[in-house]
Amino acid sequence: MSTVTQENKGLLSKENRRLLIELIKNSMVFIALVVLFMVFSITLGHVGNGFANPDNLWNIIRQTSLIAILAVGMSFALAAGQIDLSMGAVVAVSGLASALALRSFGIVPAIFAGLGVGLAVGALNGLLIAYIGMPPFLATLGTMIAFQGVARTMTSLKSIPITDQTFINIFGGGNLGNIPVLVIWMIIFLAIGHILLRKLPFGRKILAIGGNRRSALYSGINVKRTIFTVMIFSGLMASIVGILWAGRYGGGRYTIGDGSELAAIAASVLGGTSIFGGIASVLGAGAGAIMIGMIDSALVMYGLDVYQQMIVRGIVIIIAVATTTKRGS
Repeated sequence: MSTVTQENKGLLSKENRRLLIELIKNSMVFIALVVLFMVFSITLGHVGNGFANPDNLWNIIRQTSLIAILAVGMSFALAAGQIDLSMGAVVAVSGLASALALRSFGIVPAIFAGLGVGLAVGALNGLLIAYIGMPPFLATLGTMIAFQGVARTMTSLKSIPITDQTFINIFGGGNLGNIPVLVIWMIIFLAIGHILLRKLPFGRKILAIGGNRRSALYSGINVKRTIFTVMIFSGLMASIVGILWAGRYGGGRYTIGDGSELAAIAASVLGGTSIFGGIASVLGAGAGAIMIGMIDSALVMYGLDVYQQMIVRGIVIIIAVATTTKRGS
């Protein structure tokens, strides 16, 4: 009897250790976020008002909130074993479409114009990838280049200013009390993404497809339709960011969103999403975006020039991808 009890205790102890290791692994991005915050707060406490100054922290979160929302869509694409390089172009075209529609028709048509761009490009990406069979990298690279051209053609490289204060206050430029409205939008979409991915069958299908597409197909999942939907969702997140970006900066510009797809990939990977598919964390992607913002702010406060900052960012991304590659192998 005592032998059986000891064996059960050993099994329980082994299971507890496994659960503890899994918990630590899933929490690494949040642990790293806290550690970085402490390091930067100590080493930069004498610079200006200090790294931990509330105004600086709010500014970091405000600046990274749009990348965090983009990272929600990118995390879904990566989780399904896909990628969406067209996000930055969608951000630009959506912002311009909203600004143009706002000038002529008002707020509601402006919202639909911006969202329509994301839905259309997402559907095009989904069609090319899921039903025509193009590799996602090449398909979204093609749409990225095409819609970068669209953004530059729409207004002949001119900006479209937004003067509607209501639009600005709701979409990016206002505050709710002391909280920037962008932070509220970020929290909303991180919560929606987390629920979709972790609590609903749609998310389980995405992770199953990214983990093993053939097994997902044999288990009865409509793989093509799910991937098509994932790409639409990714495009929709990019168009939402385009609208918010236009509200934040008071207008649409063809340059907004340039390179933001790379920042979204970096945030997603830092947050624990695997570039091989099957593993993703929306909340981790949000934390990854904030971590990138903290690093950017700290590099400026350390006095590094733009090119030195690029070197450090590149090293951070390489480390993040290397870590993910080890997990995925």
